[in-house]
Amino acid sequence: MLLQDPPVVPNPPALTPQPAAPVAAPPKIRVAGMNFYYGQRRALENITINVQPNQVTAFIGPSGCGKSTFLRSLNRMNDIIPGTRVEGSVQIDGKDIYAPSVDVVDLRRRVGMVFQKSNPFPKSIFENVAYGPRVAGIRGKHVLYEIVENSLMRAALWDEVKDRLNDSALQLSGGQQQRLCIARALATNPDVLLMDEPASALDPASTARIEDLIFELRDRYTIVIVTHNMQQAARVADMTAFFSISRGDEGQRWGELIEYDATEKIFTAPSDKRTEDYVTGRFG
Repeated sequence: MLLQDPPVVPNPPALTPQPAAPVAAPPKIRVAGMNFYYGQRRALENITINVQPNQVTAFIGPSGCGKSTFLRSLNRMNDIIPGTRVEGSVQIDGKDIYAPSVDVVDLRRRVGMVFQKSNPFPKSIFENVAYGPRVAGIRGKHVLYEIVENSLMRAALWDEVKDRLNDSALQLSGGQQQRLCIARALATNPDVLLMDEPASALDPASTARIEDLIFELRDRYTIVIVTHNMQQAARVADMTAFFSISRGDEGQRWGELIEYDATEKIFTAPSDKRTEDYVTGRFG
C-alpha cells in the first residue's frame, strides 16, 4: 500500500482589523421630563431632549409654543421673572443647572445668550465687549484688549470697527450691533451660545452675515437658536426641534416638544403629522 502525503490545508486568510465604531460624545445639554411654570400656569410639559456638542440646534414652532421660554431655561434667564419654577432635570455637561449649589452668574458666563433685538450698552465698542471679562475680575489692559480683539474677530466684526473701538456702540448699524452682541457673549469664553431669533429684525444682507457667522462658530461652540424662519433653520441647523401648543380643559394651553430629529428629516420626511403640517404651511 502506497503512503500518500497528507492533504495540504491552506492557511486561513489573515483578518483585517476593523476600525472601532466611533464613540458618540455625551450630550452637551440633557433635558428630561422638564415642566415649566409661570406661577400656576404650565408653559412647558414633559420636555425631553439631548443636544450634542458642536452642533447647531434650531427650535421652531408657532408663536406661544414655549420655544423662547425653553431657550431661556437653559441659562436660567427665566429666574428673573417672579413665580417661575422648573420641574424635571436640566443638565449641562452632566451637572444639574438648577441645583442649589449652582452659581447662576458662572452659569450665564458658560452659557451665553444673544437676544432678538440687539441690545448694546450705551458705552464704547471696546467697553461693550470688555464688560463680561471685567465683571469676571480681569483688569489687565493688554489682556482685555486681546479678549476684545479675539471676540470681535470671531464675530466677524473686527475689520469693520478696529479703528473706532472708542466710538459709541450705538453708532453701529443694526447688523453690526447684533454681531457686537455676539462678540460680547463670546468674550466670556462660553461653551454654549443661545440665540433667540438673532436675525429677525435685520435686513437680508445682515441676516446672511449672521447665518455665515453661525456656520463659522459651530466648530467651537454648541449653538441653540430659536427662529420663526423655517428656511433659516433648514440652512443653519444640524438638528431641529418642533414645538407646538397643546390644549387642555378650561382653555389651558402649554408648549410641547412634538418632534426632534436631523434637520433634513424634519423638513423632508417628518415622523409626526403635526410637524408635516407646520413645515408645509398648513398651520401655524
